[in-house]
Parts: sequence; structure tokens; C-alpha cells
Amino acid sequence: MTEISPRVDPPMAADETAMLTAWLEFHRSTLALKCEGLTDDQLRLRSVPPSTLSLLGLVRHMAEVERHWFQGILLGAEITTGHYWTPENDDADFDDVDTADAAADFATWRSEVEGARRAAAGLPLDTVGKRLRRGEEVTLRWILVHMIEEYARHNGHADLLRELVDGSTGE
Repeated sequence: MTEISPRVDPPMAADETAMLTAWLEFHRSTLALKCEGLTDDQLRLRSVPPSTLSLLGLVRHMAEVERHWFQGILLGAEITTGHYWTPENDDADFDDVDTADAAADFATWRSEVEGARRAAAGLPLDTVGKRLRRGEEVTLRWILVHMIEEYARHNGHADLLRELVDGSTGE
């Protein structure tokens, strides 16, 4: 299975598809980097009550997000249950990490990233997803920009969580 790529700075000049893809890969790699070298217990460490935020929760959440946008919205797959969320607990990706298998959760995330790459490969940015979002059509361009935003926001959380775990800072 393809791993999350080592973090590479996006190009300063490229066509739009290459630029958006490079920024998304950069942010995927940043999340992996923030989790690198930690034990399962360190990955499960929560931020501050009442938040259930943890690095492992972020990885689980991003697996769900990758699946939703690329498989569900772009390709039109019917997704009635999540890897982690349930109809009874739509925040289980964050809430239920205390006994979660970190290696399995990282494998799920990597698998969803690979599925997202395959889903978008070769499609024009103006490709309209097969499912609507809030009653509106969504293009691949919009999905890529949204995914960059989603990772960037959560990577900010990951920075703080990693500093809480072991004092490590950096971009």
C-alpha cells in the first residue's frame, strides 16, 4: 500500500492541478510528520477538557473526510456508516480513541488517501461530483481546496497537540 509521501514543499510555479495536488500532499504529509515517532498512548493524549481532540482522533477524522469527499461526493458512493462514526455518535472518530488500534487507524487513513488519489487521478478540475453538497454541485477543484483547508486547520491543532505530548515544535 502506498504510504503518505515524505513532505515536499509545493512548487512556486505550476499549473492549477499540480499546485492544488502538491498542497494537499504537503498537508497530508504534515499530519503524518506530527504523529511520527509517538507511542499509541501519546497519539491518544487529549488536549484540554472538554475537548476529545487527539492526534489519533485527527488521523481517524481525516480518514473519514477523505472518504466522504472523494468516494461519497466526487464518485457518488453511498456511505451509510463510517469507519468510526455511527448514527449514534458522529464524533466517534475523536471520542473513541482510548482503546483504538493506532496502527490499524493509520492504515485506514493511508488507504483512504490512496483511494482519494485514485478517485481524482486524471480528472479535470471542473469535474462535478456525482453527489450534491447542501443541494449544490461541487467540483473537484472545490474539493481539493476544501481538503487543503481541512488539513491546514487540523494541522494547526496537531502542532499544539504534538507540543503537549513531547514539547516538539516546528512547521
